[in-house]
Amino acid sequence: MRFVFLGPPGVGKGTYASRVAPILGIAHISTGDIFREEIKKETELGKKVKSYLESGQLVPDEIVIEVLKQRIEEDDCKKGFILDGFPRTIKQAEELDKITKIDAVINIVLDEDLLVKKISARRICRNCGKIYNIADIRKGEIHLPPIAPKKEGICDDCGGELYQRDDDKEEVVRERLNVYYEQTAPLIDYYKNKGLIREITVTGGPDKMVPVILKIMKEYE
Repeated sequence: MRFVFLGPPGVGKGTYASRVAPILGIAHISTGDIFREEIKKETELGKKVKSYLESGQLVPDEIVIEVLKQRIEEDDCKKGFILDGFPRTIKQAEELDKITKIDAVINIVLDEDLLVKKISARRICRNCGKIYNIADIRKGEIHLPPIAPKKEGICDDCGGELYQRDDDKEEVVRERLNVYYEQTAPLIDYYKNKGLIREITVTGGPDKMVPVILKIMKEYE
């Protein structure tokens, strides 16, 4: 079971992947998480990546591809994996085809204005990395309830401090979305031509959307 979760930043790829991967017994691979860990450790890779992220740009393909190659060779990927945040360009997708076979691409869709509100309200635990969201978003039939901590600013799991990442602030979010539309959105056509796209429109919170995603993914067991 090898999947790609595709969609604009903040649409919920990481949240959904972190919930469905343990149920299916496969690995959740987030290139963003890998890079942030390298930045935290202040490695050479982390320093390179930081300069790109702070300007809202994509990390160069050759760096991302090398990191991914190493990651999918680890033991927890033997039963399968979900790629969250990769590929982001056609070149990356072509390189991925050389590395492994993908069973399906789950394309997750949400209105841009709602995306900006959702991302800007995201809060992350500085200690364990758990993701929360303090916004209560409603539009028509869409309702994205908050995923809020029990105590404001404090992680439920470890008691760590919650914070807003710099790249989740509105001005950077807008730039990230522009980069996505220019460089990543063409992947939708790339995977449609391969017959791999399964599209899901977000209409509610994870409790509503995770069963929908799981139903599709279990078709490939």
